Amino acid sequence: MSANGDTLEHLSTWLRTESPTHAPAGVNRMMDLVAAEVADAPVAVERIAGRAGLGDVLVLRAGPQTSEPAVLVMSHLDTVHPLGTADHHLPVRLEGDRLYGPGCYDMKGGAYLALEAFKTVARSGGARRPLVYLMTPDEEIGSPTTRAMIEDLARNAAFALVTEPARDGGKVVTGRKGVGRFEVHVEGRPAHSGSRHADGRSAIREAARQILAIEAMTDYGRGVTTTVGMISGGTAANVIPQHCRFAVDLRVVNAADGERHGAEILGLKAHDPDVKLTVTGGMNRPPYEKSAGVAKLYERARSLAEELGFELGEVPLTGGGSDGNFTAALGVPTLDGLGIDGDGAHTLHEYGLVSSIEPRRKLMVRLLETL
Repeated sequence: MSANGDTLEHLSTWLRTESPTHAPAGVNRMMDLVAAEVADAPVAVERIAGRAGLGDVLVLRAGPQTSEPAVLVMSHLDTVHPLGTADHHLPVRLEGDRLYGPGCYDMKGGAYLALEAFKTVARSGGARRPLVYLMTPDEEIGSPTTRAMIEDLARNAAFALVTEPARDGGKVVTGRKGVGRFEVHVEGRPAHSGSRHADGRSAIREAARQILAIEAMTDYGRGVTTTVGMISGGTAANVIPQHCRFAVDLRVVNAADGERHGAEILGLKAHDPDVKLTVTGGMNRPPYEKSAGVAKLYERARSLAEELGFELGEVPLTGGGSDGNFTAALGVPTLDGLGIDGDGAHTLHEYGLVSSIEPRRKLMVRLLETL
């Protein structure tokens, strides 16, 4: 089954409307497009001005306005691709069943199909609960300005549905690792590397020892990984480096490991007493564990998909974080990976499968009607 021409035209417009996180004008143009899509539907639109140099937030509301806990749908409209990607390195195009373009898979395709489902149910009046759809501008950088809003909405929600992309051929996600981010600053003592070498205290040398210790915390058996993915330091080849900075990424399966390894990283001590070590950061996404409520919600979705004529598998744990981590950590049954199927997130071969749009839109409709 393929999407109709209007869907492809509208979604292609979304893809050409580039919206990297730190380009708020582009993100806000995406918010404009969403608001325009619901202008003729019985949907209340609340637009909240962006903060900290980031784009705006949209909250869409529909369904019965009762005191019942809501069904919360969440999408992000920011992407990782820099401006100009659609003009040069990843042009928007249809090749067979593949629709290519920046953010098609992660996650404009999912946001679009869920918005169409949201409008369908709003117009039919078929929802049992209030429906709330949150569109955010900053998920790709850890949701720094929207986490509190997500958690506030989650506290009044019965279920959370997240339109991150499908995995492994159309599977939904029922668990994610928690994510920690840390910054380490090492300050040594500069000196001329030829004439005064002994006077210097190398920040890079100290950082190298710390990095090896941090990387050694990785424990695949427990699902713990530690990665130093960025490093900078030094001023010239002939100077003992005074400064070195590096970033640490921590992924954990459960909250206890997050606390333990987070404390271990924050508690790092310099080996050289003449070197100063400063560590900041912490867990920025709690683990999303597959609770009994999550399992029951997945079974509901699997049954609905079967009624619609397709099989819905699950990925019980993935390493990447999402805004679903926040809702699941508050005990809200959360189902993730409800977006478009495809591949290549964050790459220059990113695409969504057109044939997945309509079945997954119908599944979202049924979830919004029956939860």
